[in-house]
Amino acid sequence: MAIKVYKRNHAGRRNMSIVKSSLLTKKKPEKSLLAKKKSLAGRSNGKISVRHQGGGHKQRYRMVDFKQDKKNIPGVVASIERDPCRSGFIALINYADGEKRYVLATDGLQEGSKVLTADNAPIELGNRTMIKNIPAGTIISNVEFFPGKGAQIARTAGAKVILTAVDEKNAQIKMSSGEIRAVKSDCFATIGQVSNFEHNSINVGKAGRKRHMGVRPGVRGSAMNPVDHPHGGGEGRQGIGLKHPKTPWGKPALGKKTRKKNKETNKYIIKRRAKRK
Repeated sequence: MAIKVYKRNHAGRRNMSIVKSSLLTKKKPEKSLLAKKKSLAGRSNGKISVRHQGGGHKQRYRMVDFKQDKKNIPGVVASIERDPCRSGFIALINYADGEKRYVLATDGLQEGSKVLTADNAPIELGNRTMIKNIPAGTIISNVEFFPGKGAQIARTAGAKVILTAVDEKNAQIKMSSGEIRAVKSDCFATIGQVSNFEHNSINVGKAGRKRHMGVRPGVRGSAMNPVDHPHGGGEGRQGIGLKHPKTPWGKPALGKKTRKKNKETNKYIIKRRAKRK
């Protein structure tokens, strides 16, 4: 896997880059695992609820299996594909009983690799097994938070968590943020980190490419009039003139804690992530 940087033929191409992987299979997606995806363009009941969304290329949703509940049935990776709806690559698995499913591809998986989901599967790349049967210090991803609910933790491109401690009932996992969290030992997790870890190194390069992604232009609040934004107004280029940034509706924009104080899953957090300095 490598990042391809385009030649600077014109201003839009200056420093533009893409992830180029030799592991990707050149084939059309599996038709039986596609679903329609309606674009809401950030609107709820016809009113804009999320700004700067709209347009973009038409997408079809790939039905990714996050539960991976086909236990003790070996599968073979038929292809590694891009998914327009997520940052990581996905893998098409052909199971021994003839069924096909998409799963999140683990970094290092390639066409022809064998995978297995079992209560006590071998500790090999791409296999999925119970956390209590994984040695401490192993890098895992696609971690369940509640047994049988399916993966909820570490699903984005390059995501991984480290299994720091395991006992019969509970296990401790360390997130990339530094947070240490407890999960049930009978939850399932996949060995290895999610593919396409270079996703964050991509330079979009031009506004048109952002529009293809469904992202519309965003205007700076300091470029507006006072009637339109709390940062607006002033002669020439001015600072915001406030103690902290605000949204167009006067709410704190940065540093405001949004997590509920009495959230049910707070009891599973053993150590909070370090505060930004």
